[in-house]
Amino acid sequence: MANATVRGRFVWHELYTPNRAGSQEFYGKVTGWKVQAWDQDPEYQMFAAKTGPLGAAIEDRTGTPQWLTYIGSTDVDATADAATRAGGRVQMAPTSLPNGGRYAVLVDPQGATFGVHASAADSQPETAAKTGEFSWHELASNVAPSAAFGFYAALFDWDLMTEFDMGPTMGTYLVFGRNGRQLGGMFDHSKQGRPGAYWLGYVSVTDLEDSVERAKAARGSVLAGPMDVPGGDRIAQLMDPYGAFFALHKVAAQGAAAETPKPAKKAAAKKPASAKRPMKAPAKKAPAKRAKPAARKKTKKAPAKKKAARKPTKTKAKAKPKKKAAKKAKKRGR
Repeated sequence: MANATVRGRFVWHELYTPNRAGSQEFYGKVTGWKVQAWDQDPEYQMFAAKTGPLGAAIEDRTGTPQWLTYIGSTDVDATADAATRAGGRVQMAPTSLPNGGRYAVLVDPQGATFGVHASAADSQPETAAKTGEFSWHELASNVAPSAAFGFYAALFDWDLMTEFDMGPTMGTYLVFGRNGRQLGGMFDHSKQGRPGAYWLGYVSVTDLEDSVERAKAARGSVLAGPMDVPGGDRIAQLMDPYGAFFALHKVAAQGAAAETPKPAKKAAAKKPASAKRPMKAPAKKAPAKRAKPAARKKTKKAPAKKKAARKPTKTKAKAKPKKKAAKKAKKRGR
């Protein structure tokens, strides 16, 4: 039976960076995102694609630059409890937001950090990601993807869509999704000698090469690609000027919503951190202040395999807080 709730959707993305203004300028040049203040807390500055807000930038000069991805939940407290029972841990306890939403930051058994968010607003129909939105989310773990998948499947009711044998250096690439739509992939990057675990998000673009050139011109670094991946799509993994890792993705037929599985690539990349409505959350330190609107509901399947990118000092993280009233805390973890 199809899941019509927000549970299991990637709903929000927060960038923890030592230079918020510089990061906003960089991503604006590369992805076309605009900066938009949240009406309930102007200090919380969101990234907005043409379709609306999809994330936010939070200045943090003490932690490792990284993106933190949020996954939708219908009950944040229950999800946090389930994660703990399954071997994960809570990095930031469930916290309420001014708009009635609730969020928490969790760490999976292998050390990958992610957020969960429940919105007070009604869930909207799930659609394929559009240009400028996050279209694929990939987990680089240090165990077999089937083992990592079990933890998330229990929390978010994800389905194992398909698996690919990527050879001895990458092993199996597992594609997961929900309601028949692919959302992302998982693989064991320890086979390439990479430690730790992290989520990598891919942003959909119409011209990958031009986007990469703009990133380079704006002082970003290319870690892998541009390259073709199974299914005909093209991807590239990059690092912004301040150390946060992210990826770009162009579907083979723009508008065909990338229903074809896309394994990860083999290039080494740095580790990332961490929809339409904001929900803010911390990275590694104590809870960061949050304030955000409701969570969003778009997902799309996307990139194919990529080489395991090297983990950045902190940072494919195909998910959407700083709260006026909440305590400030910034936990990030990897």
